[in-house]
Amino acid sequence: MHKLFTASLALALVAPLGAFADTASSSEAEIQLLRSEIEAMRASYEARLKAMEQRLAAAERGAATPATGSIDASAVPTAVAVPTSAGPGGGTNAFNPAMSLILAGGYTGTSQDPAGYRLTGLQLPAGSGAGPGSRGFGLGESELGLAANIDPWLRGAASISLHPDNTVSVEEAFVQTTSLSKGLSLKAGRFLSGVGYLNSQHAHTWDFVDNPLAYQAFLGTQYGDDGVQLHWLAPTDQYVELGVELGRGRSFPGSDTGRNGAGMRVLTLHTGGDVGDSHNWRAGVSLLNAQATDQSLTTMDARGATVINSSFTGNTRVCVIDGVWKWAPNGNATRTNFKLQGEYLQSTRSGSLSYDPGNGNLSDAYRTDQSGWYLQGIYQFMPHWRLGLRTERLNPGTTDYAINPALLANSGYQPGRNSLMVDFNPSEFSRIRLQLAQDKSRQGLTDNQVFLQYQMSLGAHGAHSY
Repeated sequence: MHKLFTASLALALVAPLGAFADTASSSEAEIQLLRSEIEAMRASYEARLKAMEQRLAAAERGAATPATGSIDASAVPTAVAVPTSAGPGGGTNAFNPAMSLILAGGYTGTSQDPAGYRLTGLQLPAGSGAGPGSRGFGLGESELGLAANIDPWLRGAASISLHPDNTVSVEEAFVQTTSLSKGLSLKAGRFLSGVGYLNSQHAHTWDFVDNPLAYQAFLGTQYGDDGVQLHWLAPTDQYVELGVELGRGRSFPGSDTGRNGAGMRVLTLHTGGDVGDSHNWRAGVSLLNAQATDQSLTTMDARGATVINSSFTGNTRVCVIDGVWKWAPNGNATRTNFKLQGEYLQSTRSGSLSYDPGNGNLSDAYRTDQSGWYLQGIYQFMPHWRLGLRTERLNPGTTDYAINPALLANSGYQPGRNSLMVDFNPSEFSRIRLQLAQDKSRQGLTDNQVFLQYQMSLGAHGAHSY
C-alpha cells in the first residue's frame, strides 16, 4: 500500500512537468513560424521596393531622352503607377500632359451676304474676323489643349486652334510659375491678354456664339500676343489683382514689324467679392497700348465705296471697363443661377493715314476716338437649360482725317445688334445652342441671323476662370 501511494505521488509530480514541456515546445514552434513569416514579408517588401526603384530609374532615363523629350515606352513596365501630382500646384499627370479636345460646329443662316460684312464708320484690317462667318453647315473653331506641370516651379500649357477653313494656329503656348511668393505669378510665351473680362476666355466658354461687336471693332475679335505677363494677387479678404503685360504687338490694334522693343503694353486692375451667400461680383479697368506701322485698313470713301489701299502708322490706346454680377441661391448654381455682364471699350488712334486714290498717295495726320459697349444677361431657369439676351452698340465717334475729310466719309451711323440665345447642356462636357440675332452693323441693312451650334469636350480639361 505504501509503494502504491509513493508511485502515485511521483506520477502526480511528473505529469505537470511533462505538460509544461509540451507547452514550451509548442510556443517555440509558433515563435519560429512568426519569425519565418516576418523574414518572408521583409524579403518580399525589399524585392518589390527594389523593383519599383528600377522602374523609376528607367522612367527618368526615358523622360531625359533628348531626342524626343518623352518616356521610352519599351523601357518602362506597364505596371508603373504614374503619380497624380508633380510638386506644388499639382498636375493631372507627372510624366504626360493632360490632353483635351473641344469639338465645335453647326449651322449659320443670314439674310445678308457675309462676304460684304462691315462695321460702318469703323476702320478694320482685312481679315479681321469681324462678322458672322460663312453661311451653311460647317465646323466651328475647335481646340486641342495640352497642359502639365514641368517641375515644382513651372507649368506649361498650349491651345491649338483648328479653324473651319482647314488652317491651324497657336492660340496659346506659354510657361507659368507655380511657386513664386507674395502672390506673384509670371507667364511667358503666347497668351490671351487679361484686358477686360471676356478677352482671356476661350471661345467654347462664351455665352453666345460670337464675341461682342466692340471686341470685333477694337480688339480684333480677341487680343492675344507674344510676351510676358505678371500678376499680383493682394493678400486681402477683398479680391484685388493687378496685372502688367509687355508684348510683341503682333496683332490688331497693333502690327508685327519685328521691332526690338515692346509693341504692346497692358495694365489691368480687377477687384471683387461676395455679398452674402447668394451673390458675388467682379469689376475692373484695363488699359491696352499698341503700336502699328503701315497697318492696312479697310474703310469707306465719301461715295460709300470700300477703300482698301489705306494704311495707318501710329499708336492705339484701348480702355476697357468691365463688370460681372452673379447670383445663385445659397451659392448653389447647379439648379438655377443668373449672370449679368457688361463691358465698355473706348479706342483712341493717333498717327498718320496714307490714302492712295488714283495713285495720289495722300498722307496726313489721323486721329479717331471711338467706343462701344455690350450688356448681357444669362439665366439658368432649370437644370441643363439657359436663356440669354445681349444688346450692344458702337459709336464711330469723331475722326480727324486732316487733308482727307472730303475723300473719307463718316456719316455718324452707330452699328448695333441684339441677340437671343437658348442652350441645352446635357452635362458639363456638351452643349447645344440656338441663337437668333438682328444685326444692324451695315448702314441701311438689317441682317437677320440664325446660329445652331454644338460644342463637345473630350479629355481632361482644366477649370474655367470666374
